[in-house]
Amino acid sequence: MEEVRHLFIINPVAGQASSNARLEERLSRLSFPHEIVYTKGEGDAERLSRAAARQGGPVRIYACGGDGTLNEVVNGAAGYENAAITCVPKGTGNDFLKVFGPEYRTLFYDLEALAVGEERAFDLIDCNGKLGIDVVCAGVDARVAEGVHRYKNLPFAHGIGAYCLSLVENIFKGLTRPMKIHMGPVDWEGETAILCVCNGRCYGGGFMPVPEAMPDDGVLDMLLVPKVSTFTFVRLVGQYARGNYKKYPNLILSHHGQQVTYSSDREIITVVDGEVMRDTCFTVRLSEKKINFFYPVGASYQSPCAEKVGTLSV
Repeated sequence: MEEVRHLFIINPVAGQASSNARLEERLSRLSFPHEIVYTKGEGDAERLSRAAARQGGPVRIYACGGDGTLNEVVNGAAGYENAAITCVPKGTGNDFLKVFGPEYRTLFYDLEALAVGEERAFDLIDCNGKLGIDVVCAGVDARVAEGVHRYKNLPFAHGIGAYCLSLVENIFKGLTRPMKIHMGPVDWEGETAILCVCNGRCYGGGFMPVPEAMPDDGVLDMLLVPKVSTFTFVRLVGQYARGNYKKYPNLILSHHGQQVTYSSDREIITVVDGEVMRDTCFTVRLSEKKINFFYPVGASYQSPCAEKVGTLSV
């Protein structure tokens, strides 16, 4: 049997400064042969993972960073049967890994258990050609995510705190934008507050809109919140974040399928696993490509996520 290659792709600017030393210390004690490369800029992780996959032979690729690093590795290795990927949660945001439960950081930092863990073929989302493994959003949720960078370095605004500050900013700017949306039996044209497409379960630093979502079921879980008053939105957003969409069928429209299209006369901000895209027309669909994802011994994504979400108004 051909020996498995282990490649750690490290984003040195992800997470807090101490995270580099912590990871390097753990890597120095590994019992198996491995390679380490550091990214120097945007796109490096995608290029490095694609090159590793193209070499042939079994390779396990460790995206060491946040959601952006994982997204680049996904786009580089997708569709290569010889390659499997995972994520070492070095970043401040690792929303996809929350599908494995609230102890995901501890689990995925056990590198010995991770190296010999199971792997599964996970679905991917295709958004105008860009692949994602977790969530695509295109409403005020996307504009909030796009604005988070202005707050995330504040000492009191780590994680969901930065999202809450960006949310308050966007409430004052206006919650809705005009959009035309088609998802399964749902056709909507008008002011739109939220649109999200889930393959994973969590985004936005802790929002869990579809707790039953599975990354390997061949289904994308879509939620649409049309125009609502600011008062209703503030009252509803906590329920949305906790995955209680089924309790509000008149306010939160849902569809579980394989494609959604949306467009507008104005530019739409769309966020794919934390990465921002801009256009006036989008098609988001289940990709024909899959990604082999491996996870530590003892971890499971099969049960609905118990990750604690932020405290929001209800």
